[in-house]
Amino acid sequence: MDTIVYVLVTLIESVLGIFGVRTLYEQPRYHVVERLDHGVEIRAYAPRLAVETDARGQGDGAAFGRLFRYITGANRAGSRIAMTAPVETAGRRIAMTVPVEQGADGTMRFFLPRKVAEAGAPEPTEAGVRLVAVPAERVAALRFSGRLTPAARAEQEGILMRVLAAAGLTAGEAPMFMGYDPPFALPFLRRNEVAVRLGSG
Repeated sequence: MDTIVYVLVTLIESVLGIFGVRTLYEQPRYHVVERLDHGVEIRAYAPRLAVETDARGQGDGAAFGRLFRYITGANRAGSRIAMTAPVETAGRRIAMTVPVEQGADGTMRFFLPRKVAEAGAPEPTEAGVRLVAVPAERVAALRFSGRLTPAARAEQEGILMRVLAAAGLTAGEAPMFMGYDPPFALPFLRRNEVAVRLGSG
C-alpha cells in the first residue's frame, strides 16, 4: 500500500472512529448460531490468521505498539497492512489495576485481513511478535458500550458467565476482551465485548 494512501486511510479511520464508524475495518467472519439471555451471542468463527504478542492485559500500550509496528512495516516484507477490528486481549485478569486491568500469561492480537492471510503474511521482525493461525471455533460474546473501566468489564463478565452457566455451556478459558474502537471514540458509541471460547462440555 502506498505510504500516502496508507496515512490518509488511517487518518480517515481515526476520525470516523470517534463516532463509532467501523465500516473501513475488516472484521473476522462469523455467524451467530444461538442467542441467549442478556444479548449473549454464540458465534461460530471461521479460521483466521492473527499477529500477537504477550500482553499485561487490555490497555497495554507496549503490546499494542509492537503489533501496530508490525502492520506499519516491522515485517520481513516491509509491508503496510490495514488495521482490522477487533483488537483481542486475553489472559488471567487481576481486577482494579491501572490504567485498565493487568493480566498474566495473556496475549494481545490483531487479526490480519483475509487477503493478507491468503497471500502469505510476512514474518514479524520484532522480538516477541508472532503469527498465529486461529482455528474455527465457537465463542460466546456479550456486547456493551461505554467506558471500559475495571468495574464495567467485571460486571459484564459476570453476566456472561452466569448466562453460560444457566445454558449449561462451559467456558474453555478465562474471559477475553474485544475492542472495536479507538480509545478516543465517544463512549456511548463504543462497541466493547467480553467473550469466552467455549469448551466441549
